[in-house]
Formats: sequence, C-alpha cells, structure tokens
Amino acid sequence: MAERTLRNRVAAGWARAEGTVSKIVLLAVFGVNLIAQFVKPVGDALQDNVYIGGALLSLVGFLLYSEVQRLNAAHETQRETTENLRDSLRALTEQLSRLGDAQSAVAGVPILQSQVLEEFHSALQDKEKVKFRIMCFTGETVVTSLKESLQALPANERREVTVRFLVPDFLQRMDVPGQVVDGHACDSPAFRASLDDQVRRYERDLKQARFRMRDRRQGTLAVEFRVLHFTPGEKLYLIDDSFMSRGSYDKVVLWPDGNGTTVVDLIGNEVMLTCWRWGDGRRARDTISRKREFFDLLWGTARSLTESAPLPAPRTGRTGD
Repeated sequence: MAERTLRNRVAAGWARAEGTVSKIVLLAVFGVNLIAQFVKPVGDALQDNVYIGGALLSLVGFLLYSEVQRLNAAHETQRETTENLRDSLRALTEQLSRLGDAQSAVAGVPILQSQVLEEFHSALQDKEKVKFRIMCFTGETVVTSLKESLQALPANERREVTVRFLVPDFLQRMDVPGQVVDGHACDSPAFRASLDDQVRRYERDLKQARFRMRDRRQGTLAVEFRVLHFTPGEKLYLIDDSFMSRGSYDKVVLWPDGNGTTVVDLIGNEVMLTCWRWGDGRRARDTISRKREFFDLLWGTARSLTESAPLPAPRTGRTGD
C-alpha cells in the first residue's frame, strides 16, 4: 500500500509538470522551424539533419505514451478510491454491528417462552452437566417440555441434570391467585388446593423421569420443588451461568369455577421475556450473577414441597404457568 501511494504521488507530480514541459518543447520546435524559414543557415542545417523528423515523431509518441500513462494512473486512483470506500463501508458496518451487540448486551434481548424452552432442550443436548433454576407460578409449561426433552436424550451415563423449581406456597393465604367476593379479591382455599395438587403432580412426573433415565443409561436426574410464601410476580429461568431469562406476570384473568365463584388467576405462558447470555458482556454477566444469587438466597430459605402437608379437597384449576 505504501509503494502504491508513493507511485501515485510521483505520477501526480509528473502529470502537473508534463503540460508545461510539453508546451516548452513544442514551442521550441516551432520557433526553430520559424527561424529556419527566414534564416538560411538555420534552414540549411535543418534540411540536412535527417533526424529531426524522427525526433519530432518520438516527441509525439512520448506525448501519446504520457497520456496513456495518465489515463492508467487515473484508473488506478479510481480503483483504489473504490477499494478504500469499500473498506470504510465494511468497517462502518462492523462498528454498527458491534454497537447493536453492545446495545443488546446492555438492554437484554426479547425472547418468547417457546424460545426459552428451546434453550433448555439445547442445554440438555449439549452439556453433560447442567443445572436449571426456575421460579414461576406452577411450572406447567416447563415441566411438560422438560419431560419431552429428557425422554429424547441419547444414552450418556456421565450426564448430570439438576432441576430446581421455586413456586408459591399454596398452603398459605393469598389474594392472588384467589377469588372475587363483593368486588374485592380475597383468598380462595379451594383454588389454592387445586394449584397445590397441580404442583405436586408436576413434581411426581419429573421425579419419575429419573428412573426412565437410569434404565436408558441417559444419566442422573435430580429434581426438587420448594415453596415460599409469595404472590407470583416474576418468572425467572436460569441455565447454569450461561443463560438467564425473566419476565413479569402481567395478565390477570377472571373466570367462573362452576360453583358460583369468580376466580382470580394469573396467565404466564404469553409473557414476553428478556434474555441475557454470559458472553454478551459485563452488564449481562452482572445481571445473570445477581439473579442467580437472588434465586439461591430464596431457595435456601424455602421449604421442600414434599415436607408440606397438602390441602384437602383439591379442585382442578386453570392456570397458564
């Protein structure tokens, strides 16, 4: 590139001087021929010099050659300008791409529930040791997908899968989920009983997958549900330290339970989540670490679902995870 630039500078300098030199030479030839017309000794000298014609032809050829060189230099300059413009455009595109990646790393990326479940499936396929941390309403959507993903795993006795679910303690009074009485939300023991029964069935279903994995030599599976007295507000998914997605339960529905009661329920399978990946930058890593510590702190203070006595007379509830 440096050699090409030097050559361009020399060509540009000669192009500026070429016109002046050519004019001086041609004027000199014209002057000599004009003098030869009136001064006989000069005319005789020119007439006897047979090389003057060849010299003039050489001069014309030189001028033509110089013009061709000038055109070639202009073409080379145009080509280099085009290449430089292309390189600049490529660099600008890369900078815009990095800026977009940095912005995504700062703000997080929107993701659907179905895409989160695909992340779970990929993690099970790609990793020999993986831990899932999940905080949600009942776990309905995740449990169904996890069971299917676990069943589809290839044989690998070294595989270790840990699944931790943190859900509300439906043995405790709460207004949401609950029922509407005289226009106000209040506790619904019957609805809580149905939700508690639902969660226990999900835990049993996943724990049964341990035996299927053992028989198929797919590895080991550790499953535990813990409960804490809180109204479900945040949906949180963590895959080791590599991936995290979160969202808020922002849809509340009212539906009749068939017994003259209007139930207040939460729907979470339509929530738009935000995901963060460990490789997205420092902000993403800080966010994942903070949410993991948040989950682990709540997990350490929660009670095991199997140690809680279920509520009597459960009814079937409708919930969207």
